[in-house]
Amino acid sequence: MSELDKVLAHIDGDFEKALERLFAVLRLRSISTDPAYAAECKRNAEWHAEDLRGIGFEADARPTAGHPIVVGHHRKGSGPSALFYGHYDVQPVDPLELWEDDPFDPKIKTLADGTKVIAARGSADDKGQLMAFVEACRAWKAVTGSLPIPVTILLEGEEESGGANLPGFLDANAKELKADIGLICDTNMWDPQTPAIVTMLRGLCGEEITIHAADRDLHSGFYGMAAANPNRILAKILADLYDDQGRITLPGFYDGVPELPESLKKQWDTLGFTVEGFLGPIGLSVPAGEKGRSALEQTWSRPTCEINGMGGGYQGEGFKTVIPAKASAKISFRLVFDQDPHAIRKAFREHVKARVPADCRVEFKEHGAGRAIRFPDTDPAFAKARQALSDEWGKPAVFIGGGGSIPVTHQLKTALGMDVILAGFGLDDDRIHSPNEKYNLESFRKGIRSWARILEALSR
Repeated sequence: MSELDKVLAHIDGDFEKALERLFAVLRLRSISTDPAYAAECKRNAEWHAEDLRGIGFEADARPTAGHPIVVGHHRKGSGPSALFYGHYDVQPVDPLELWEDDPFDPKIKTLADGTKVIAARGSADDKGQLMAFVEACRAWKAVTGSLPIPVTILLEGEEESGGANLPGFLDANAKELKADIGLICDTNMWDPQTPAIVTMLRGLCGEEITIHAADRDLHSGFYGMAAANPNRILAKILADLYDDQGRITLPGFYDGVPELPESLKKQWDTLGFTVEGFLGPIGLSVPAGEKGRSALEQTWSRPTCEINGMGGGYQGEGFKTVIPAKASAKISFRLVFDQDPHAIRKAFREHVKARVPADCRVEFKEHGAGRAIRFPDTDPAFAKARQALSDEWGKPAVFIGGGGSIPVTHQLKTALGMDVILAGFGLDDDRIHSPNEKYNLESFRKGIRSWARILEALSR
């Protein structure tokens, strides 16, 4: 048996213990956005630091102005060095009543089709994913006493709450963290049998606006039509963001957005993607974005503007005839290619201010910004990782785009100068950020084996 074969055999033999370690992490309520869980986030960071030290890493949980960042180094090994990134924090669990079980009491459940899954908050995003990489390192250490290549592990505790402290941390520790290639696990397979490497991700610009009018809620019979209604003003502002072709109307919004190369379109055409298969399981059937664009283009290579939340006035049971004193909305823009999030923010604010009446005022609140990013799939490291994934899953791995945003990818590129291989094992139905999050048991097992293969492949 080769060293790799021995490592893979060890992974299979140690899998029950790997699950126990993952369950220990899943029980920690590391909700980063809620200050009530700050102690749990710290406990989680310290757990990871101690675990990494247990397998031979120099590791510690380093304080920041927010939650700790875990850094672990294993400096021995030949070939290119790698920096692996994951995040130990999770999204809030609300609404709790929609969960079938306690979100922080992980369980193995069997779905109607016989698939076994790990059910818990963070099982897919991102604790199960990051632990798959750690378990691959653990197996290499157990079998050979070392890793195939030098590895640094960086675990963030604020990814789900904006990641405000990571950019400064990367800048301050750039020399220590710099590596030849980045590795990130926070992505999905193409389908349950086909592994994928994401080579393009959309950027993000988040805004919150509040329209203020009268100094209190008003009786709609006494003041109706005479007094400015923030709900109506807000509705007009939001409606004017779109034209009847589904395009965003902000001036300059499409600057830096080229047409997709035909060669890439043809590659995507071979993936077997269908609108029915994509929208059908969520109860929809018609793509709602730009007319003339495929659903795959709309989610991977075209920018978006989405209204994520809005409210104003009475929203409780029954009926209350008021004109609210204020109304608010949260809007996110997913950006592609070379769009500038700061230019988008400026254009949006000018759009809003132009539509607010003179005796009203608008309040803006920024919710982060990040550019889109693309990586060169022709790089030899990407080819090695692709082959390693193909060998494990028995199907050719595919290069795909990603509709979401992982700001750290751009930060690793700009602050540390490295390309990043995004190879994760989540599935579209894992319900991340939603009640009843799950991670397929096979995704966890084969994810560990996949990372073991990738580490070996990168050493060659």
